[in-house]
Amino acid sequence: MSVNLVSPSQVKGWCIERGFHPNRTLGQNFLIDRNTLEAIVDAAQVGQGSKVLEVGPGLGVLTEALLERGVVVTAVEKDSRLCGWLRESLGGRRELTLIEGDMLRCDLDELLAGGFDALVANLPYSVGTRILLDVAMHRLAPQSITVLVQREVAERFAAQAGDSERGLAGIWLQRLYDVELVRHVKASCFWPRPEVGSTVVRLQRHNRWELDDEAACRFGELTKTAFTQRRKQLVAVYRRQWRGVAATAVGEWLLSSGVQPEARAAELTMEQWCALAGGAPSDQSQN
Repeated sequence: MSVNLVSPSQVKGWCIERGFHPNRTLGQNFLIDRNTLEAIVDAAQVGQGSKVLEVGPGLGVLTEALLERGVVVTAVEKDSRLCGWLRESLGGRRELTLIEGDMLRCDLDELLAGGFDALVANLPYSVGTRILLDVAMHRLAPQSITVLVQREVAERFAAQAGDSERGLAGIWLQRLYDVELVRHVKASCFWPRPEVGSTVVRLQRHNRWELDDEAACRFGELTKTAFTQRRKQLVAVYRRQWRGVAATAVGEWLLSSGVQPEARAAELTMEQWCALAGGAPSDQSQN
């Protein structure tokens, strides 16, 4: 059975015929807009022979578009019914490897060992951020990532110092990738229609803020601590973290990294966070 996957009526018809009810918990909102589909593939900048990881292929609309451009696709799909359809409709394509399983439970060391050029996906709303961070922060992460996510999530990824949307996910991603908001997508471009709009986001790896393993670990700890208490001044946040260390020592450590002690987490630039990750209060007695 051939189905036009960007035709709302045919997608609905496929679901009705097979008794398939899209699962909102799994984020099963199928893309049914060709312009958005082409925008994702164009933004990904992949072509003949590119090795791409796709998460949550669903009915395979993006998978098929990637295959048509000569891309070698490894797709991870949790829903067994959708896996059955993908095997039926695209299983004969030798450029496609289909993995039936939960991306959150995959062994990323094993999965990413093949060396992907890119991650390209319409990520499920419910767990999309976690999946993206798990892949992007892995030592074998691809150089480029192009994903469709909720608009508010995308804006958090791209938020700059001082923006109210600035948060932990954006900080962690921006240390490793340039973040570009490519295209906003209306809710009407999906079926079932979600309650919010989406955005195509492209991330391109850079090396401007490389940290050694110890500093990278400290970077993660410092940012996580600060953003869980984002309304508090940093001198108070870290004074509490390092009990027994004088407030003046914490303040001097902040100032030495170019950070005002009364600053709050969302106000800091990436340069300031990386400077903080390079050390700790000089009279620190415990971590």
